[in-house]
Amino acid sequence: MSLQKGWVEFMIQIVLSTLLSVIVPLSIPVIAGFLLGKFMKLETKPLSTLYLYFLSPAMILDTLLKAQLSWHDVAQTAAFSILNLLLLWGIAQLAGKIFRLSTPETAGLTLISTLTNSANYGLPLILLAFGQLGLDKASVYVVIQMIMVNTIGVYFAARSEFSVQSAVKSVFSLPAIYAALLAMGLRLLDWHLPLGIQSGVSMIAAAYSPVVLAILGTQMAYVRIFKLESSIKKASYAGLTIRLLLSPLAACLAMLILGISGLLFSVLFILASMPVAVNAVILAEKFNASPKLVSTCILWSTLASFLILPILIMLVAG
Repeated sequence: MSLQKGWVEFMIQIVLSTLLSVIVPLSIPVIAGFLLGKFMKLETKPLSTLYLYFLSPAMILDTLLKAQLSWHDVAQTAAFSILNLLLLWGIAQLAGKIFRLSTPETAGLTLISTLTNSANYGLPLILLAFGQLGLDKASVYVVIQMIMVNTIGVYFAARSEFSVQSAVKSVFSLPAIYAALLAMGLRLLDWHLPLGIQSGVSMIAAAYSPVVLAILGTQMAYVRIFKLESSIKKASYAGLTIRLLLSPLAACLAMLILGISGLLFSVLFILASMPVAVNAVILAEKFNASPKLVSTCILWSTLASFLILPILIMLVAG
């Protein structure tokens, strides 16, 4: 009995240690951004432009140029991204049928299930939890996710309005994609950026984490809490269950099938277990994919992640 009690106390200490060393530092810029949004009415559009066209490409370029990556890691990450997406899509479709959700609600549930906040929340978290080597591996996943959000994400939100041409065009309007292609080209040719340019890119990349976390906090300040109809309330329970409980299990299954292990397993597991992507509500509003449902799940999955992620990090790190 005393042995069991000692084990429980030890596990609680580890969780609290992870909370203090990883989540608390992340929460400071998030809270600052939330307060700026709430009381100073800070606008998210110019901040999102700063993130998308300035900070993100610099971070991707800097990380991929310095990353200790193998092409095997890249191939495994791409395979995992596709397989995990298919598993979560299947779960969302099944849940939609079980709960008899409408077409817009099923579309919203699919966005909740498949799109995670891996860029502006996941990357800083991975850096704190697993260091630079973990960030190296995470950067490949994030680039793939950016492509998926602007292609498959659009398809999930509006199948009837989906256009392959416009989806491809939206992908190649992202500077981060060109940064990734440039980094891959330089690595293949074994070339390096001039020292001055590399230093400038690294300086911009260093600003990525605090700024994007502040953006996340500001976005959270504008996420609206709706009075939900019974059908949407039911769908929100399904969405939170999938995102918070089933998505880690789906990620484990996908990596078991693909034989992924070690640090790459830990990094992909945490990124796949992140809360709902804030950008999901943009797609939901644009294509009428139950934006009330998506907004509600963004808010509660993000709040719950501050308690759940330390436990998941402890499990994979231990």
